[in-house]
Formats: sequence, structure tokens, C-alpha cells
Amino acid sequence: MTSHAAAHSPRLHVACIMDGNGRWAKRRGLPRTAGHTAGEEALAAVVRAAAQRNVGWLTVFGFSTENWVRPPSEIRHILGLHRKLFGRIDELNANNVRVNWIGRPFDEPGARTPSSVQKAIVQAIDDTKHNTGMVLTVAFDYGSRAEIARAARRASAASIPAITAELYDSALPPVDVLIRTSGESRISNFLLWQSARARVYFTDCSWPDFGATQLDEALALVASPTA
Repeated sequence: MTSHAAAHSPRLHVACIMDGNGRWAKRRGLPRTAGHTAGEEALAAVVRAAAQRNVGWLTVFGFSTENWVRPPSEIRHILGLHRKLFGRIDELNANNVRVNWIGRPFDEPGARTPSSVQKAIVQAIDDTKHNTGMVLTVAFDYGSRAEIARAARRASAASIPAITAELYDSALPPVDVLIRTSGESRISNFLLWQSARARVYFTDCSWPDFGATQLDEALALVASPTA
């Protein structure tokens, strides 16, 4: 744990829009897939750093409902990286991290998560279910507007007054800090309901270069009373 970690309020919910993998690769003359591979390694490092800083929940935008329009070869590579991510069980258990997932339910119309990724998600959730530390939620085949619209329909049909009970994960707490990398200043249909009161940390740093230093800067937005 760094000296910065002790200053952070415990049990925060941090959300990340992991942007800039392709541009990171292009600047280095590499294929876009190399950027996604580097981004997956960066995510593993951020998970470790966040767990060390007593972050309670880390929610990452793994794959959006809009990402399916990308070239098939790029999508196949990203899907493979997600299977690898969900397969890091030993590392997740060593850091006492519990895996969670949000996105279009596998059995509902419009869902597009391939069966191989579904199996990896279900297995990772089961293999880490006894961990008591940070909850790592991966948003895959996820779009916030679709989530809210679905929740409103289901709440209305069941005569439930609050749609929060019908969100993909009603136990997910409000986001404290929302991070967006690579110089983009927008939140791209990610956790719109949950991030209503979140601090937002925009950085020019591409996701593959994002690490503990940038995470500390984002957490400082919550730690500082004048932020």
C-alpha cells in the first residue's frame, strides 16, 4: 500500500471507462489488438492497486452494446482477452477480489455475449464468491440507457415504485469517482443512473498507461473537501 492510500476514504466505488487502447497502439506503429492486450494488463494492475487502496467496488466498462460494430477480428481479440481476464482466478483470490458482471442478461432478446464468455463469467463469479474484499464488476454487452429502460419497464410491470430494484445489479452502490482516460470528456452511456453524483476524473493518459499514480489522483477528488 502506498502512503497515499491511507488518506483515501475507504470503501469507495470507482468506475472506469478504459479508453485509448487503439490510439495507444497506433502511436507505436502497432495493430489495435496490441493496444487491447496492453489494456488488459493495465486493468490487472489497476485491480491490484485498487484492492490495496481499500476501494470497495471497481466497475469497468469492458464492452458496450455499441462495440459490436467493430471489425470482427478486433472483436474476437477482445473476447479472448475477456476470457483471459475472467480466468485470472488465482490472482483475484490472492487479492481477495470478488468478480461481478452487469450487462444484457444472457437469456433476454438482444443479448450478444458469446457462450464462451458467458461460461468464463459464470465460472469466475463462482470461483471468487467467497472473497470478502473489493468487488470487481465488469460491464460486458452493457449500455446504461438500455439498463434504465429495462428497469423502468420491469418496475412498471411489477408495480415497484423505484426502478433501482430492477437495475442489472441493484446492490451496486452509487459511483464515487468516474474515470475516463485518453482525453475524452464524456461518459459514453456508462452507469448513468449510478454516477449521478460522482466526481469525474478525465485524463489524457491512455488506458494502457494508466496505473497507481493516476488512480491516486482520481481518488484524491473524493479525499479533498475542496474538490
